[in-house]
Amino acid sequence: QANIYDKESDLYNKFFADLDAVQAVFAANQSYAGLKKFDASYSGNMEKWSKLVNSMRLKLAIRISKVDPTLAKTQGEKAMSDAAGLISSNGDNFRVSLYGGKLPMNVIAFEWGDTRMGSGMESFGVGMKDNRIASYFAPVADASLVSDHPDWPYKGIHSGAYLDAKDQRLPFSTPNESFKVQESRRYFTYSEVCHLKAEAALRGWAGAGDAKTNYEDGVRASFADWGAGGVDAYLADATSTPIDYVDPLEPRNNWTSRSDVTPAWNDADSNERKLEKIITQKWFNNFTNSLEAWTDHRRTGYPKLPYNTRNDSSADWGVIPADEFIKRMPWPNGERDNNKDGVADATTKLGGPDLISTRLWWDTGGSNF
Repeated sequence: QANIYDKESDLYNKFFADLDAVQAVFAANQSYAGLKKFDASYSGNMEKWSKLVNSMRLKLAIRISKVDPTLAKTQGEKAMSDAAGLISSNGDNFRVSLYGGKLPMNVIAFEWGDTRMGSGMESFGVGMKDNRIASYFAPVADASLVSDHPDWPYKGIHSGAYLDAKDQRLPFSTPNESFKVQESRRYFTYSEVCHLKAEAALRGWAGAGDAKTNYEDGVRASFADWGAGGVDAYLADATSTPIDYVDPLEPRNNWTSRSDVTPAWNDADSNERKLEKIITQKWFNNFTNSLEAWTDHRRTGYPKLPYNTRNDSSADWGVIPADEFIKRMPWPNGERDNNKDGVADATTKLGGPDLISTRLWWDTGGSNF
């Protein structure tokens, strides 16, 4: 018998129903202490778990805000009006214990030598003079790699680039050494909640508050959470923009920044421009939570990351245009081989062929408003 996949639009209704059920249990057991010895995230604090549920509801509501704005608004306003509240400080941040394990990023970067800082992070972090970059990455030892910005000695590698051998770029910036000793991973932070509320405010949802206030609160929370200084000067900076990228080893990989956002908020901007700033900051804060960043990028088109220089996409797995990005991962071969009927049924619900170029349900493309 085939394993049958759900249609995404049905799944989100189920997600919201599940959150209703969970929240009801939490609300009825706020004084329960039995979870403490099993709870590596909140040490049994039921109030914080209730805040997480509301924050999850808001996240899911924002995710479907373009494809089903009515349901999104209803669920988003429900999350923001619930008496339990949302994640409201860095002390509420939801972290997942590694239980003695390692961050995958550490293994890939330090043990395999298979990843380095991305060129997008270099462009936005260096160009916008973002002090969080030092919390994320290590400076390079070879000054010739950063001759275009020697005061900010961080060098990234361009995804979708022309490369001869990975060893040539091992001297580029690794993750910060502090990630080697982290015991947990950030999963849902106060900064992200602030940026969700900032977007909700742009969409006119009740209870969201002021977009500018939420945006700035989110940036401040992120700087504090990552141990970075200079946030006041950063938020007042209306001139620093992402820089163009220079590959010191292969000029074909050089690219011109597609973004000209600055850290400072401007009330005169259009909602589209304001959303670009919100999602850019949300992306930068969500370092180590790459799937959420990818989701926002597909949903909104922000931040305006560089396109691939080398594009090897084909009809076999889906053609990605030169001015676009991968939209999904295809069904794994294990499912294709062992669950053919289930995959065939799932593909009819996908809204397109089983290719990397097929958009998911909530990824509608086009204008965000």
